[in-house]
Amino acid sequence: MTTSIIAGSTGLIGGNVIEVLSKQKQSAIALTRISIPNLPPEITEMIIDFDAFQKNGSLPSCNNVFICLGTTIKAAGSKENFRKVDIDYCVSIAKKAKESGAETLSLISSIGANSSSKNFYLKTKGELEEAVQELGFSTVNIFRPSFLVGERPEKRLAEKIAIKFAKFMDLFLTGSASKYRSVKAESLAKTMVSKVDSKPGVNYFYFDDFFK
Repeated sequence: MTTSIIAGSTGLIGGNVIEVLSKQKQSAIALTRISIPNLPPEITEMIIDFDAFQKNGSLPSCNNVFICLGTTIKAAGSKENFRKVDIDYCVSIAKKAKESGAETLSLISSIGANSSSKNFYLKTKGELEEAVQELGFSTVNIFRPSFLVGERPEKRLAEKIAIKFAKFMDLFLTGSASKYRSVKAESLAKTMVSKVDSKPGVNYFYFDDFFK
């Protein structure tokens, strides 16, 4: 039986991945700091302390791992803490999933990710992409969306305004610029689950690859 690990299970994308997997009656383990209410019967939660987990944690046997974990500079409080979540935690979970049998890794990154970028966010995402590629997974699926749209647990006024602006800008992003269009979280999650059986190697996915 196929079992997936989901890191970032309470986030926008992770939550949608859980929903997609449960609708397909696929079993999964949601990594979380706190208990998740109303989980579908196919999903088991695994409550962890990420710092302790890095040092001596382990994961149950699994086939796939979805890395949907991430934060913001504002929430992290500093660039150092941001890197801790977006690189250290993610790589640690990926390593332990590989040790537990996972052969496919699916990673949420960002359009423009580049380890040589002068932009801190894009540089961090680029470094994460490179780090997970060195772990020995048979298949690494890297998803590079632009602005993500969806219902988050917390309501952010600035984000609501940004979503409206993004939808307006989408009208002008055509041709080669279409990869910068906003992406619905539900569509991205469906695509991530559908691509688990992609060809071996490193596969990149952009706006035109996502379910519309």
